[in-house]
Amino acid sequence: MSTPEAGAAPHPVPGTGTAAKDQPPGDPGSAADDAGHGDEQESEERDQPQNAWSARRDLVDHSPRSMNVGAGARFSGGLLGGDQHGGISGGHFSGDVFLGSKTEIYQLAVPGSTAAASASGEVPGATLEELASRFVADEALMSRLLDRLRDDRVLVLSGGRFTGRRTAALMLLHRLGASPVRTLVRDTGPSGLADRITGERQARGHVLCDLAPRRDEPLRWTHLLAARDRLAERDAYLVLTLDPGAALDDVTAEEWRAPAAADVLAAHLRARVDEVTAAKLLGLPQVTAFLERSHQPREAAAFAQLLGRYAAGEVAEDTVAQFSLVSLETQVQEWFEEDETSLHLRDKAFLVALAAFDGGPYALTAELSDLLYRFLQETENPARVPEVPVFGTHVGKRLQLARAERYLDDEHTEWGPVTQQKARFRDERASLVLLREVWTGHPSARPALIRWLRRLADDGRPLVRTRAASTVAVLARTDLPSAMALVIEPWGTSKLFRHRLVAVNALTLAHLIDTPNIPRILDTWCEGGDPRLRWVAVRAYGLIGPERPEQALAALRGAARRLYTDGPDDIDGELARELAGAVELLLLSAASETVLTQLRAHLDDDRAVHDLTLGGFVGACRRTENDDERYGTPLVLGWYARAAAESGPAAQGIPYLWRAALADPRTTRHALDVLREWVLIADRSTAVEWAVAALLPTLVTTPAEHQRLSHLLRTMPGEDGDPPPQVAARLLTTLPAR
Repeated sequence: MSTPEAGAAPHPVPGTGTAAKDQPPGDPGSAADDAGHGDEQESEERDQPQNAWSARRDLVDHSPRSMNVGAGARFSGGLLGGDQHGGISGGHFSGDVFLGSKTEIYQLAVPGSTAAASASGEVPGATLEELASRFVADEALMSRLLDRLRDDRVLVLSGGRFTGRRTAALMLLHRLGASPVRTLVRDTGPSGLADRITGERQARGHVLCDLAPRRDEPLRWTHLLAARDRLAERDAYLVLTLDPGAALDDVTAEEWRAPAAADVLAAHLRARVDEVTAAKLLGLPQVTAFLERSHQPREAAAFAQLLGRYAAGEVAEDTVAQFSLVSLETQVQEWFEEDETSLHLRDKAFLVALAAFDGGPYALTAELSDLLYRFLQETENPARVPEVPVFGTHVGKRLQLARAERYLDDEHTEWGPVTQQKARFRDERASLVLLREVWTGHPSARPALIRWLRRLADDGRPLVRTRAASTVAVLARTDLPSAMALVIEPWGTSKLFRHRLVAVNALTLAHLIDTPNIPRILDTWCEGGDPRLRWVAVRAYGLIGPERPEQALAALRGAARRLYTDGPDDIDGELARELAGAVELLLLSAASETVLTQLRAHLDDDRAVHDLTLGGFVGACRRTENDDERYGTPLVLGWYARAAAESGPAAQGIPYLWRAALADPRTTRHALDVLREWVLIADRSTAVEWAVAALLPTLVTTPAEHQRLSHLLRTMPGEDGDPPPQVAARLLTTLPAR
């Protein structure tokens, strides 16, 4: 949810109440560098606090799949059921994904598919024979392509980069017996095809790879007719390869589909080793893991070469296991290289945006990639006015280039799930590797990237702000000092609530992916004098605290004591509520039993800890199952019912804190409000009624407690002014006699 929840538990301390907009001016992390004063003022006006529970829900809903948030891997888990509770869990990648592999980068080119395709020359017959011995394809497709090439003499083959389209073109000519085969220079234009063929008089097979006709000079049928006439004079053939979506006019291209990586790997292995060895190699778990990724034919061919060396004892097993990651790193480095085949800057901006919004709505990713493209243009040439094409690259071509895919899935919103067209990398590691490469391998891009991230943090959409945080978490895992100084600390000291919340999420997710020293940072901020950094630390404790609950609670108790010591007569209500909210999240986390024991043990330490404990406990009692469903089972009540049935420690701990909350004048009203809500839910749920009926007798140990609860049940109104619910009379009978 992106707005404060109605009925959020207020802290028991009355008096002060501050929104982020009441903070003094001066925001180091604002988007003021990108917007005028009017935009900044509007940004402050729409800045609204969000309670810790709903903010945690946004973090779980919108974090990228690569971080596996909420899946129970580390510090969440099943006590209160799935991700209904407060802890954040996840993380399933090794450090090499974030810091880089320790293996040499392999040349991924294979015979017949080298980058030298831009030059003209004859393809050696030995190379063609070698390719033929390892070539795999859909034979029905090859047969159809051969028939068309034989009839028309010219074949236009459309396929993505590194799908084996060039090798397929060579094999088509080889199977036709059109030799010798010559490659034509890549800069040959459509209108120059016939003349170029005339100049290659000795060849019967011609290949023009990666033809890129311009929109103002598309490949036309007349160009092919002229070329076919020249080819017919010498009984020759021509195959052209180009990208999907290339500029064509009255030309029908044949679609080339890449063979499966498993087939390519097996064919190349059998060309290197005997059948028995090949079978053993294909059965290795490292090979299974490799084939589970969406690897290109060239990567499968290179992997076969490495496996051959492994079988010969030339490389270690770790090298084999690392190859999948190494090939991904090589691909990412190719994307961001500057050479004659490098991608357009707009394509690079889209790749970065897709890394940040992997698995998010495609339209949103494209929209924000254009914003990054503007910033990158300004970095390259500050004097140039940034230009963004209104109608640019086709979505299919864009995703094919990025080795990504489209799919339909629900996106969580504050109004409920909404079906969206989404985009994601085929390899879930790609986003992490790409962000690391851009941040550490291309530091000149940092100013634009930081500016972009600040704009994302100021966006009104929870998904966008969460992905800004997750992106910075990856940068912090790679280079913590720079990420802290350039991004996280400016957010943490911002006067705007949403910037500080992005800092909270960035630190939480950074800890989730094993970035070192995050707890130390939080401890330092919590003990420091900056109230904004202290706020960030308190929020973050509630999210990562279940991993170290005793230390987190000790830090929160210390912060509460300092709060009361610094202003015993004028307590900072905002920070007090944040402290209670952190306790609430911890109490509903996988560490709930430990947290409950600690809360009960320290309840009477002093007033600060007493208020902190009861504020967090009452807040936790408000939360219900199914994302705080209006009439869902209260989480704490369900916990008590299970503990009572199993004689667990919570069967005594929960009533103990309930009695304290009802007896304390600072929390009595809030506690009675929660009990009233429970009774209304019990009126709709038999299971809840039984649980409340079991709890109520444990809350009566004195005449005052009996009088308080009986008065509530006798006088409480129904909803919308209706008469008291009938369940209240039934529950009244469960109270013990005075």
